[in-house]
Amino acid sequence: MNNKNIPFQIIDWDLIEKADHPGEAGNATWQTLQFAGLRIRIVEYSAGYIADHWCQKGHIVHCLEGEFITEQQNGEHFTLKKGMSYVVTDELSSHRSVAKSPVKLLIVDGDFLKYQQ
Repeated sequence: MNNKNIPFQIIDWDLIEKADHPGEAGNATWQTLQFAGLRIRIVEYSAGYIADHWCQKGHIVHCLEGEFITEQQNGEHFTLKKGMSYVVTDELSSHRSVAKSPVKLLIVDGDFLKYQQ
């Protein structure tokens, strides 16, 4: 079987281990499923979270709970609230997240978001 094929499966996020990722301020907690060329995560930001780096990876980000700001290194800011999403291809944005209050996100990234010329 091709190692990029993903058989049907149910994900019980309560059974997925949580890993802490400290930010410049606050903390992010990740629950991660890794497949060949695909990563799916539930990410929770604590109140006062500021990412510790500018990210250039592509993502599909969907806000499940709360509200946060995606800062662009060029100075633009976008507020995402519960039910909102953003999508970006690798290398087309330099962005980071900022959360004043707790936030819960579903984030999908992988090879399908690689920059293509």
